[in-house]
Amino acid sequence: MEPVMPVLSEAIRAKSLLRANLESSSSYLRSRMPNIKVFSGTSHPDLAQRIVDRLGIDLGKVVTKKFSNLETCVEIGESVRGEDVYIVQSGSGEINDNLMELLIMINACKIASASRVTAVIPCFPYARQDKKDKEMLPDLGGASRAPISAKLVANMLSVAGADHIITMDLHASQIQGFFDIPVDNLYAEPAVLKWIRENIPEWRNSIIVSPDAGGAKRVTSIADRLNVEFALIHKERKKANEVAAMVLVGDVKDRIAILVDDMADTCGTICHAAEKLLEAGATKVYAILTHGIFSGPAISRINNACFEAVVVTNTIPQEQHMKDCPRIQCIDVSMMFAEAVRRTHNGESVSYLFSNVPY
Repeated sequence: MEPVMPVLSEAIRAKSLLRANLESSSSYLRSRMPNIKVFSGTSHPDLAQRIVDRLGIDLGKVVTKKFSNLETCVEIGESVRGEDVYIVQSGSGEINDNLMELLIMINACKIASASRVTAVIPCFPYARQDKKDKEMLPDLGGASRAPISAKLVANMLSVAGADHIITMDLHASQIQGFFDIPVDNLYAEPAVLKWIRENIPEWRNSIIVSPDAGGAKRVTSIADRLNVEFALIHKERKKANEVAAMVLVGDVKDRIAILVDDMADTCGTICHAAEKLLEAGATKVYAILTHGIFSGPAISRINNACFEAVVVTNTIPQEQHMKDCPRIQCIDVSMMFAEAVRRTHNGESVSYLFSNVPY
């Protein structure tokens, strides 16, 4: 009879090797996909709450306050060691204060040994200052001394310790190239298409219009998806936030005109564009904007304009704007950010969200 010991020892050795492999595999998965924490800045707590509700987790504890000299102080109220941290802070309201708060929160998490820190910035601050533009210094005869502030913000986020950026509808998509870290630029387009199909009964007789030449790519994409025509308005500016002249390129007669743009600030452009479209024979005018900033005289201009509806997303808080102007309607995009966070955390592709709305 052959001895049993060698067989038993071989079996024990095989089991121990298998256990070691499983343990190393699980430790690898733990290191690649650590636990998740989502924190909210003070700019848009409602959106952050909607994101965590969708993910089925609790919002992380954080206390933000200001000293008497208005310095920002942030205290993270729970451990983030080895965690996958997401900080939701939009570039709205008191933009400079909110940006500084975001930088401090990123740095606080990073030096508290967070595994990865992702800044979720639905509306990217300073995105319009993406190049040396002669419009910024019209009285001085050029743009040689104009800043490129979007690049500066990108550098600040990287130096603070951000490992990843998630944003939506960057004013200029090349801003992604200002970073040396991954940037996921989500698009509001799928949610916009869904809203148009569900809320404009005669959408098949519509025409998608860009209020400036820079948005031509955006409107052609939407027009192709809806299988309708598009037009654009060429505008000339005397200076920033002031339009001098507008020329309509395209036929809008007897059609529903849908103005599409990435943001509206003082709303001078879209209100002038709406007048131009009605003069050209459009039956109704809608405006669909990703970021409804609505500063200065914007709300009164919309109230006095001829829009059927002005539709914005909740990348910026819109509760007060909707109270002040009944024409403003809001598309909730929290599920797109929540899905982007979930997919990023699990190491999955985010490109599905570029053309689909998660349900």
